[in-house]
Amino acid sequence: MALGIDPYVSDWLDLVFRWFHVVAAIVWIGTSFYFVALDQHLHEPRDERDRKRGVGGESWEIHGGGFYRIEKFRVAPRQLPKPLHWYKWEAYWTWLTGFVLLVVLYYLQAGTNLIDPSVAKLSTGAAVGISLAGLAIAWVVYDVLCRTVGRVSELWLAACVLGLVVLASWGASQLFAARAAYLQVGAMLGTIMAANVFFVIIPAHWVLVRAKQAGREPDPAANRRGKQRSVHNNYFTLPVLFTMLAGHFPFTYGHDHAWAILVCMMVIGAWIRHYFNNRHAGRTLWWIPVTAAGGIAAVAVWIRPADVSPAAGAPKVTFAQVQPIVAQRCAACHSTHPTLVSAPPKGIVLETAAQIHAQADLIRTVAVDSHVMPLGNVTHMTDAERKLLGTWIDQGAKP
Repeated sequence: MALGIDPYVSDWLDLVFRWFHVVAAIVWIGTSFYFVALDQHLHEPRDERDRKRGVGGESWEIHGGGFYRIEKFRVAPRQLPKPLHWYKWEAYWTWLTGFVLLVVLYYLQAGTNLIDPSVAKLSTGAAVGISLAGLAIAWVVYDVLCRTVGRVSELWLAACVLGLVVLASWGASQLFAARAAYLQVGAMLGTIMAANVFFVIIPAHWVLVRAKQAGREPDPAANRRGKQRSVHNNYFTLPVLFTMLAGHFPFTYGHDHAWAILVCMMVIGAWIRHYFNNRHAGRTLWWIPVTAAGGIAAVAVWIRPADVSPAAGAPKVTFAQVQPIVAQRCAACHSTHPTLVSAPPKGIVLETAAQIHAQADLIRTVAVDSHVMPLGNVTHMTDAERKLLGTWIDQGAKP
């Protein structure tokens, strides 16, 4: 049960803020993808008068039954237009709602969702503190790199960021429960993205606006700063989305090398984004999606569980032997009337022989091949019990 929170209340907070989070993220991702694509679609204006007005690129588009002509100025227009539409709140609300979910689901339920004693024996305060520090440190280190290495080479900056992702993925896997480790890395990147908007992109916009308000020619460096961080956010998007979706697939975060799987899938996600950014610029690099698909296939082959045959001469394990284990270690959540949650997760109930048999493969994945379940091992399932469950499943999981 969540510390200080009724399971039913926790479920409603999860639903409401997850809904809000997804809606805000859709809007933010949509604007990010659109504006990067728009930048790639721009062409030198054909009309000399437009060039004299400071237009650096234009694009004709059709959508919703109408034609649109989009102009981008090299620095700023001669006069500040009104109204001037800003894009920032979708980023702020995405981060705020995501942070609330992190608090409700992981910080206030640290004993079950954030901490796994078999990984690291952390107190609730220590685990939450490390997680919060990780969010802040990720932004500070990334920002320093952008202001130093990023001014010399974007390629070297990308290599440094990749190194930090590898370090964060491995470090989180040594500190937190398997699923929480993935979310921690995703939250660190998400924090970097939101901080890019709050600390760099929007301030750069204000530099341009205030210069026009004061009648000064804006400094083009502000454009470059905002553009750099905006492109970074664009590349971070698919890796962050993977960390959110992977929580539904324990064969990824529950693997012995889960941190390496996370790094591989994040790199593939950024690689796919690179394909689309080039495609918008008119460069169709088919070898990128081909290599991305090959990378996904390679990861799938790598982590595929080996087929396990019952050991010759192994003692027969009966359902009567495993049923008490399931009742004692699993049914606290997976029953018609659970005691640790308000409703059985994903509707999975493990009370009857038929129900347990039907979920045998899943039980092997989350409780035998990995220690993902029970969450935080809150019901204290032993290694001997896991082994007994595995043997029963290997022998056919007969009710």
